[in-house]
Amino acid sequence: MLDRVNGSARNEPPRPLVDGPSAWIGAALRAHPETWTYTLSPDEIAEIEAAIAAVLTEGRDVADITRGNFPLPSFGRTLDALCREILEGRGFVLIRGLPVAGRPILESAIAYCGIGRYFGAMCSQNAKGHLLGHVRDLGGPSAAVDPSVRAYHTAERQMFHTDGSDIVGLLCLQQAKAGGLSSIVSSMSMYNRMAGERPDLVRRLFAPLPFDRRGEVPQGMRPFYLIPVFTDYAEQLSVGYTRRNINSSQRHPDAPRLSPEDVEALDLFDALANDSELRLDMVLEPGDMQFLHNHTILHDRTAFEDWPEPERKRHLLRLWLAAPDARPLDPILAQRFGSVEIGNRGGIHCAGARLHAPLEPA
Repeated sequence: MLDRVNGSARNEPPRPLVDGPSAWIGAALRAHPETWTYTLSPDEIAEIEAAIAAVLTEGRDVADITRGNFPLPSFGRTLDALCREILEGRGFVLIRGLPVAGRPILESAIAYCGIGRYFGAMCSQNAKGHLLGHVRDLGGPSAAVDPSVRAYHTAERQMFHTDGSDIVGLLCLQQAKAGGLSSIVSSMSMYNRMAGERPDLVRRLFAPLPFDRRGEVPQGMRPFYLIPVFTDYAEQLSVGYTRRNINSSQRHPDAPRLSPEDVEALDLFDALANDSELRLDMVLEPGDMQFLHNHTILHDRTAFEDWPEPERKRHLLRLWLAAPDARPLDPILAQRFGSVEIGNRGGIHCAGARLHAPLEPA
């Protein structure tokens, strides 16, 4: 009798399916880009230009930009609505039309950080304390073989993952010669599909798995952490995932070993992320800003071929943002986010790091 009860339980999803706009299907959204794309108007660009000029006149550092000192009287209200869409709705938006061609990197960084601050506080993205990230191939070793390398500093595919913040944003400054396609997928729809097809495997992803910190270890912490891929907390499903970090956790002798069932569940999760019906691909053009909700969306980037000239190389700016109106998170996720305090969580915090916003990749 006990085996039949346990067997029945294993065939039931661990929580109800996700309903609502966050459980979108890429194939449906591909036909209607106007529903997830917002194009800046001339008046909105003028507001942004005026705010940039004010920051330059005051001599304010990019790291010190706030919503209060980057006023956007009309566009700010639109950004508030877009933020609600990110946190409570579909989970992403593409904002087009920010003038970046021929513009000094300082001005683009001011504009981007100023807009980003309407979505949340900037978080450190690495052990160096970078509040402004540079997604650019630095010509180093592959992240697939060297655990000290971050994939965004290579030209290789990034693989579907989430970042260590509530919201991640990208601003495209330069496109690659070929490739570098941005792909996103609703992890809510992935759960729905996985729960329907293999509830036994999806259940395994609600149990903690080891994630490698890949050398960026906060003081007093282990070189890996243990969290589930799926957490069900305060009646909301959240996802945190980086397969590369799960795999490389196995280099640490004291990290729990992945079981065959773990690997089978992770392989199915990856297959669903790459499903052509579920995922949504988009080309980021210069001036495009993409903002995503990490707790409900995975993102990826295809491999690319770059231009030989340094000034033409693919270059995106990145922000990790802690949203003041974000959802509550399971306390177990403090291992990844440093804290689960709303508005004050996320990022990588290592001893000796100075928070700053560099204007060049490093």
